[in-house]
Amino acid sequence: MKQFTSVHDVQDVAALVNEALELKKSPYTHRELGKDKTLGLIFMNPSLRTRLSTQKAGMNLGMNVMVMNLDKEGWALETQDGVIMDGTTVEHIREAAAVMGQYCDIIGIRSFPKLQDREEDYSEDLLNKFIELTGVPIVSLESATRHPLQSLADLVTIKEQAVAGKRPKVVLSWAPHIKPIPHCVANSFAEWMQQADVELVITNPEGYDLAEEFTRGAQVLHNQDEALQDADFVYVKNWSSYEQYGQVLTDGEGWMITNEKLAQTNNAKVMHCLPVRRGLELSHEVLDGPNSLVIEQANNRLYAAQAVLKRMLEGING
Repeated sequence: MKQFTSVHDVQDVAALVNEALELKKSPYTHRELGKDKTLGLIFMNPSLRTRLSTQKAGMNLGMNVMVMNLDKEGWALETQDGVIMDGTTVEHIREAAAVMGQYCDIIGIRSFPKLQDREEDYSEDLLNKFIELTGVPIVSLESATRHPLQSLADLVTIKEQAVAGKRPKVVLSWAPHIKPIPHCVANSFAEWMQQADVELVITNPEGYDLAEEFTRGAQVLHNQDEALQDADFVYVKNWSSYEQYGQVLTDGEGWMITNEKLAQTNNAKVMHCLPVRRGLELSHEVLDGPNSLVIEQANNRLYAAQAVLKRMLEGING
């Protein structure tokens, strides 16, 4: 595996999920794989689970790990080609990424969209430049359009929790928020679920339909109650409008998942990528109740990252 930016970089999704579950049973088995190898984790935005889980995943595999919050600790980065750098940017990505590739055997990069220009965000310019310029395997730690490590962990969690022999109904449900939120997690979750043996239903208010490239094949409903009927898993996440790009179109009243809403489901397990705004995106009663999977879901971030890094190290070591 030379890069991990989406589900399309994975030849066999089920096999990768099973590998993560095996690593969960025995996380230190492959420590020799990462001996004398360095993992660089570059963050343009805040992170808790992604940073700590990927850092520990590298350490479990015997890697040296370097972390840099480039937005705070590095020079202001220019990403456009052909510009005269007489403004606020100090270093060009062409030099910065190439130098990082000299120091690291694998690089993880995290950046968020600006939610101002859809074409710019969905071009994934920054991520693609790192792939082009570093010369080493790249792991997306979240990009403008996707969060593949989160989605792999989500699928691992569903595989663990699903009733054996039953094809689960999985509902991705939009939730209220106080500000515009990117599409990354929702896009990625929908994309990965399309490659899994689940029935995927997406529910969101009018005006919040995700890009069709991510939802093609899924049922999209604007009636949340209808979508929740007999659900086995409910994945809660906010996102801003795709059509009216980056806009907040409603306060989302009535869309928060509560125990009353869960009564319509098949005693569904509830998932959220975290951080979560309690009492707004998800009710306290659900988060603190027996249906919540958010902590175990976060735990599985470690083994998802470790499975990906293991595959990359195997490719480097030949």
